[in-house]
Amino acid sequence: MPAYDLIIRGGTIVDGTGEDRFTGDVAVKDGLIAAVGEISGDAAEEIDATGLLVTPGFVDIHTHYDGQATWDQEMAPSSWHGVTTVVMGNCGVGFAPAKPDQHDWLIGLMEGVEDIPGTALAEGITWNWETFPEYLDELEKMPRTVDVGTHVPHGAVRAYVLGEREQPGAVPTEEDIAAMSKIVEEGVRAGALGFSTSRTVLHKDVDGVLVPGTTATAEELVELGRAMGRVGHGVFEMASDLQRDWNEFEWMGNLSRETGLPVTFAALQSIAKELPLDEQISTMRAENDNGANIVAQIALRGNGVIMAWQGTVNPFVYRPSWKAIADLSWEEQKAKLFDPEFKKQLLSEANDYSEAPADILPVVAALTQGWALMYEMDEDFDYEPEDSATVQARAEKAGIDAQEYAYDMLCRDEGKGFIYFPILNYADKNLDFLFPLQHSDDTVNSLSDGGAHCGTICDAASPTFMLQHWVRDRKRGDRITLENAIKRQCNDTARLYGLEDRGILAAGYLADINVIDMERLKLGKPWLAFDLPAGGKRLLQKAEGYVATIKNGVVTFREGKWTGKTPGGLIRGPQRAELAEAAE
Repeated sequence: MPAYDLIIRGGTIVDGTGEDRFTGDVAVKDGLIAAVGEISGDAAEEIDATGLLVTPGFVDIHTHYDGQATWDQEMAPSSWHGVTTVVMGNCGVGFAPAKPDQHDWLIGLMEGVEDIPGTALAEGITWNWETFPEYLDELEKMPRTVDVGTHVPHGAVRAYVLGEREQPGAVPTEEDIAAMSKIVEEGVRAGALGFSTSRTVLHKDVDGVLVPGTTATAEELVELGRAMGRVGHGVFEMASDLQRDWNEFEWMGNLSRETGLPVTFAALQSIAKELPLDEQISTMRAENDNGANIVAQIALRGNGVIMAWQGTVNPFVYRPSWKAIADLSWEEQKAKLFDPEFKKQLLSEANDYSEAPADILPVVAALTQGWALMYEMDEDFDYEPEDSATVQARAEKAGIDAQEYAYDMLCRDEGKGFIYFPILNYADKNLDFLFPLQHSDDTVNSLSDGGAHCGTICDAASPTFMLQHWVRDRKRGDRITLENAIKRQCNDTARLYGLEDRGILAAGYLADINVIDMERLKLGKPWLAFDLPAGGKRLLQKAEGYVATIKNGVVTFREGKWTGKTPGGLIRGPQRAELAEAAE
């Protein structure tokens, strides 16, 4: 009888603690790491990791797999990028609690905020639940390649309690807030990892209506946070425009001090935010210096809209000629787009913004005519592009009009060309501002939005980008160390949510492990797939270099291909490491 189930031999181990890498073996037994170091015993299976990197599995705390997790076991694309744990239910959107007559409303909320096709959600979700604990029970029934944990989402809670009264500006009564607090407390006691809300004008439902949390008062939000405090654990997560007169950091600090729980928010360079990023960070730190525990979630690159003819957005969506073909099949659209007369007509037209949302008109204008802010996505695209890669610069070099150059770019590869528009986090035209934030204990790597923005964004590959760009290939500024990168994507993300049983390679921790060939590691070119239920579309991106990904001691992916194994499950509440003695 072999001593172990699996031994990974001779790899370069980066254990997630931030300490220096070392060469050694990792032994696995019964889903846990049994020993790390020089291991002499035998195993049922061995992986030769000579010359390869061995790390903990990545923990992605900002995803939107709330619907997909009820029908999909593979959990792509996050699982393709070394992720073994995801936290979903972010930004106040999700599917529980849900009264039977609110299903369509919740789908419309998710579709509008997170660009997940409503038709896919309508066909894929079973709705075998009403309460939040029942939703957790449903999630627990399906094994997956990854572990999933979730927040109680503000949007669903407000709709459940207020019903038809849920409208922008609606003011809940004291009884309403008490009922919402009870739902949050019940959800966290049942296993939710926290509570989430959204307070940004960028988040609207499919009909363009602001999401429920946007107009909530600080008093309401604090009461819902206190519901977690009564349980004794949970993270309060928020996306917000951080308007000055909202005094968000004041109530976040007070809530954190009162409950002893962390509050985390999306920290971004955004034209929707009144506070610039450096002021967001300094204001947060002033509260933390006064005993609060506020954590800034930071992205690792520009949060970019990927524009394509078949995507959700392209620069010509407000041209009359595009509107005339927008609802046609792709083959019919393609025939039009490759017709010289149609192209000539469309390019001669002005944008018609009469139906554009007035409160985000600057964003719409940039998306439709910001040629100096858009970048051509080459085969080996650098996500920290220089000005010479903009549509404007390349059009000038080619001696043609920028809008025509953009049109032609989208027509490449049989109409499957892409344009990258980093709408957030690229105000400086570089990523230098993120370097110091990746060395701060009050920030955490996040905002991948895995499972969301299916037709516009493909940032679920963030862990791969971190290693490829920030650790190995960055040309325009300082790089970060491998040890820091792994700690931030494994240990730090896990600890924020109380998941103390993962994120480190040591005896007693979950055997969630990646074996990576850093020399071969490379992001692939994004592509649009139509593989969601009802043929729903999503942008996907794979990577080379993941030799193996292991979840709970079981190999789930080999060289990027799913083995069919599903050792992952549902996380209920904080987790503690057993710290077992090495099994000899």
